[in-house]
Amino acid sequence: MWKKNTLNLHHDILYIINVLNSNNYEAYLVGGCVRDFLLERKPTDWDIATNAKPSDIKKLFEKTIDTGLKHGTFTVVLNKKNYEITTYRKKQNLKSDLSVRDFTINAIAYHPKEGFIDPFFGVEDIKNSIVRCVGKAKERFLEDPLRMLRAIRFSSTLKFEIDENIINAIKENCHLIDQVSFERIRDEISKILCSDNPFNMVILKDTGLLKNIMPEFDICFETSQNHPYHLYNVAIHSLHTVKKIENKKHLRWTMLLHDTGKAVTKTTDSKGIDHFYNHGEQSVFIAKKVLERFKFDNKTIYKVLTLIKHHDRTISPTYKSVKKAINAVGEDIFLDLLKVQEADRRGQNLKYSNKGIEKLQKIKEIYFDVIKNNHCFKLGDLAVNGNDLIGLGFKEGKEIGNILNALLGMVIENPQLNEKEKLLKIVLENFTPSF
Repeated sequence: MWKKNTLNLHHDILYIINVLNSNNYEAYLVGGCVRDFLLERKPTDWDIATNAKPSDIKKLFEKTIDTGLKHGTFTVVLNKKNYEITTYRKKQNLKSDLSVRDFTINAIAYHPKEGFIDPFFGVEDIKNSIVRCVGKAKERFLEDPLRMLRAIRFSSTLKFEIDENIINAIKENCHLIDQVSFERIRDEISKILCSDNPFNMVILKDTGLLKNIMPEFDICFETSQNHPYHLYNVAIHSLHTVKKIENKKHLRWTMLLHDTGKAVTKTTDSKGIDHFYNHGEQSVFIAKKVLERFKFDNKTIYKVLTLIKHHDRTISPTYKSVKKAINAVGEDIFLDLLKVQEADRRGQNLKYSNKGIEKLQKIKEIYFDVIKNNHCFKLGDLAVNGNDLIGLGFKEGKEIGNILNALLGMVIENPQLNEKEKLLKIVLENFTPSF
């Protein structure tokens, strides 16, 4: 917690405030940047509130961008950095502007000469590590229902408690989240998942938000796993795996969704043991719907679905098995798959999964050796190509593809075969051109 009464501001910010003040306008640093300063974090965005109108702001600064004219926001560009300047939202005074902000921790203003302006006791809430709404929570959520998710996100990223009034207001108004675009919802959930406390997804479940925005994961809380390898229901297991994997968005979403197919594939045998046959295939189907609904980019969707598809793939710590797996999964995300498999095991009963974790380390060592020594594991590594087969009389298309894949399988089994003469001889002895 920042203990001083002054902030050491960048000269660009001081310049902007001074320009506005010298032209008889108010100007205050507000919002997340003040909060982050108080938390001794490096601010990522700079916001200045003023009673100057957009037309006035544009006249005062050489380079501006109309980033949010509808909301009275201009971006001033200084020394290749962006600074947002927004006209007061209400009654043309600072306190009224702060009164319609979402949370007290975001309703603190700062001026180099006046110090902190904190009419809603946000500094105290930062000291006490609590997320509290400015005024009545229900009113703030009616203004923008996304704030319900933002409250949980701030709790996750800042490790703050959430005021009980917020929790109650979310429970009463969770249906309002339907008014918010999936892109905005996606970004908040991503921040929760990529925080140090992804278990705050449980709050989405408890307040009813999750059922409204991601019923496919909500049902996982009701899907028990009575099996020696598992200690938790599907949702809690998945959140443990989210916590255990590297903090990258596509990996965290992979772990969140990797077992969603278990809810629809669960069977229980005569001994009371639960099984989830072919759940990986169903998980891919469900994850695709979720990711497309949240409008993720194609690259992220491809990565997540590929990793989910192969998350249960059996890979032995042998060169043959590893090379087959690299070819099937793709060299670009094979290491990600190993991370996924390790996180999956770390979210299970370690009494049974520790050996699997040790095996993954051996697989990783083999992978690095395969890459370092240019082992053949994909079609492009073969000593022959389609043109060589065309030269033997084979037609372009599926026939050549089938032959090359057959040769690749042989070379993975026996690397010494990867010589042009040997492979062409195999082709002539085992395949006949179709005319």
